Formats: sequence, structure tokens, C-alpha cells
Amino acid sequence: MSYFGDAQSTNDSETLLRRTIDIIATARTIPLSSSPMINRDEIIELLEEALNRLPDELRQARWMLKERQEFLHKTQREADDLLEAARAQAERMVQRAEIVRQAEMRARQVRDAAEEDARRMRLETEDFVDQRLATFEIVLDRVARTVAAGRERLNGSSRTQPAAPQPEPDPSGPLFFDQDRS
Repeated sequence: MSYFGDAQSTNDSETLLRRTIDIIATARTIPLSSSPMINRDEIIELLEEALNRLPDELRQARWMLKERQEFLHKTQREADDLLEAARAQAERMVQRAEIVRQAEMRARQVRDAAEEDARRMRLETEDFVDQRLATFEIVLDRVARTVAAGRERLNGSSRTQPAAPQPEPDPSGPLFFDQDRS
């Protein structure tokens, strides 16, 4: 069974990872046991698809960085052109020093404004990339904890040792039903 229908249209690995968590969290238990019954192939397929989509999101972030760099170059060229035009005008109008001074001042203002815009865009891009990576880190951490807990449960049930205490659920994220803890 494939779960990529609407996730492919949004091209969002986070959606696939959340779907994986939901499958694990809502998995039926094995009769006469508290261990969940999970289709390994289904979970692996979802996780591999999420990994395959990760480069698309990173490519989008790189594209934003490239666009910012192109904007910087374009703005720098415009500022250089404006400065060159001011210099050429100054040479032609030596007797009008005031005009030259104003043109250079305007060119500096344009360049300063362009540098400020470029700096702002860089910071926004870095914030965006940081937010996306933080979100992905949280999702991966939750999946890793869920998988580790599941493996620990499976290992604990195959041995006659008492199960280790389960970690407290993260209050900032969705709570999972755990019948052993209720």
C-alpha cells in the first residue's frame, strides 16, 4: 500500500515522517501482548521516501541563497553603474561641484540601501533554513525515540528481564497512547 498520494503533491518529507509516526502510534497490538504489530516494509518505504524528498527541500533553500546572491550582484552592479555615471558627470561639469557631490551621495545611499536589503534577505533566508532544519530535527528526534522505544520493547519482551522505565513524552509534541503506562 502506498502512502505518497497527497504527500507527493506537497513534496514535504515532514508529512511522510508524521504519517510514519501516526502508523506506529496507532498500530494494533499483537494478541495477548502489548507489542505493536507494524508492517516493517511500509515503515521503511515511508522513511526512504522522506529521505528522498529531503534534498528537494534543501535544494529550495539553496535556490533562495542563490537568488539572494544574484540580487546582491545585480544591486552592486547598479550601484557601481550609478557611481560611474556620477564620476563621468563630475568630469564633464567640473564647475558644478554641487551636482557631483549630490550624485555621489545618492549613489552611496542606493548602495547602502542595497546592502541593507541584501543583509536582510540573507538573514531571512538563514532564518527560513534554520526553521526548516529545526522542524526536521524535531521530527527525526521523535521518530528515533519512537523507534528506540519500540526496539527496546521488542528486545525486552524476547528476554525475561524486566522492562526499563519509559521516557516521559515530550509535552511540546503530540502525545502517543501507551497502554503500558495508562
